[in-house]
Amino acid sequence: MGAADAGCYDEQMKQKILIVDDSKLARMAVIKALNALRPEWTRLEASNADEALALIRNAAPDIALLDFNMPGKDGLTLAVEIRAFAPEISLAVISANHQVEVIDRARAAGAYFLPKPLTEKSLGDFLNSATK
Repeated sequence: MGAADAGCYDEQMKQKILIVDDSKLARMAVIKALNALRPEWTRLEASNADEALALIRNAAPDIALLDFNMPGKDGLTLAVEIRAFAPEISLAVISANHQVEVIDRARAAGAYFLPKPLTEKSLGDFLNSATK
């Protein structure tokens, strides 16, 4: 590993990732995939948009994974708010709704779209692109 590679690896080790989903089970599934892919990363959890925004203000995560379908504000609305407040955060919206409209709205909000069920491969691809 060269010096440039070591710097990239160091940056990946320091990442904080926020997982936002109203389902504890769904958050646990994401954490399981993260444990396999990036065990050294710091994980933050929120069960709704208000908790997520508070964590973004106080903990400054580098990456946020947002469930699309949540009570109150959905993940797309939350993505727009996050983007306005903290444009440097890499965002992904996770949804079982694979309609072109939802995917296009995620992209318009500056977020990557990850289909449910979430796989380690799709999450890993997103994380690799988010940490470059």
